[in-house]
Amino acid sequence: MDVQGRIHINLQHLLEVRHYLDKIAIFNPPLQHSALLGIHRSRLRGRGMDFDQVRAYQTGDDARSIDWRVTARTGEVHTKVFHEERERPTYILVEQSLHLFFASTGCFKSVLAAQVAALFAWASLKNNDRVGGLVFDENNVQHIPPQRSRQSVLHLLQAISEANQALQQPMVKQLNNPLPHALQQAQRLTRPGGLIILICNERHLNEDTAQLLKRLAKHAELILLPLSDPLEHALPELRQSRFAMGVRSLNMRTENPELRHKWQAIGAHYQAVWQELALQLNSPLLPLSTQYPLLKQLQTFSTVPTPPARNTS
Repeated sequence: MDVQGRIHINLQHLLEVRHYLDKIAIFNPPLQHSALLGIHRSRLRGRGMDFDQVRAYQTGDDARSIDWRVTARTGEVHTKVFHEERERPTYILVEQSLHLFFASTGCFKSVLAAQVAALFAWASLKNNDRVGGLVFDENNVQHIPPQRSRQSVLHLLQAISEANQALQQPMVKQLNNPLPHALQQAQRLTRPGGLIILICNERHLNEDTAQLLKRLAKHAELILLPLSDPLEHALPELRQSRFAMGVRSLNMRTENPELRHKWQAIGAHYQAVWQELALQLNSPLLPLSTQYPLLKQLQTFSTVPTPPARNTS
C-alpha cells in the first residue's frame, strides 16, 4: 500500500478487500481450518425467532412460550408461536472520526477501521446474512439498513469511503467521544436477534459506553474490535519528543523510565477493560493495531470450537 493508501482509503480498495476471504474465513463452515474458525459460535445462531401468533396450548408445546397474560384473561392456557427468520441482520458499526486519523506506523487507524468493516461486510453477505451498519464520527451517524444484497454492501462501503476521505486534518481541539451517541442510535435502530460488529477507537471505552454495550448485548450478539496504535501502548526511548495537536504541542523527554512506565500502564488499562467487558458479555474480542497488516493480524487469532452448521435453505 502506498503512502496515500495508508492515510486514506477509497471505494475501490474496499471492494478489493473481498479477496481476503480467499485467504481467511470469518464465518467458516464446520470442519474447515481457519484462524477465525468459531468466531460465529453456537450463541450466534444466525436465525432468530420472530413472533407469529398466540394460540391455545397443545400437548408438546414448550411451556416457556406460554403467554401468561392471555392465559389469565381467557382462563385457557395459550402459547406464543414463533417462526424462524430467514437471515440474521448484521450491523457493522464503524468509526470514521478524527480520533482515528492517526498512526505512528503502518496505516492510519481510520484506514484499518474501514478495511476490517469491509471484510466483515463481505463475509456476512457470503454467510447469507443481511448486511447494514452505522458509519459515525464526532457529529454524524449514517444508517444503512440491512439487506441481503450486494447493493447494500456497496452502499455501506460507499458511506465508509466518503467518511474516510473527509478526514483531512488532525485534531485541532479536544473532541468529544463519538461512541455513546452511535451506540444509542444502534440500540434504537437494531432489532433483537441481530449481530453487531463494533469497530472503534480503543480509548473510547469508559463506564458510560460499557453500560450502553451491556444494554445492546441483551438483545444482540456483539463482536468487539477496538483499534490502537503502538505509540498508545509504549513510548520510544528518546531524548526529546514533541507531540502536537493542532496549534498545541508538548515536549517530553521520553528517556525517563517513570514516564514510559506510566504511559504503558495507561495503554495496558484500556486493553484490560476491553478484555473484562468481552468476558462479561461473552463476546469475541479482536483488538487490532496499525502496526501490522489486517490480514496478518486476523491470521494470528486462535481457533475455538466450531459452531453447528447453519441451514441456509
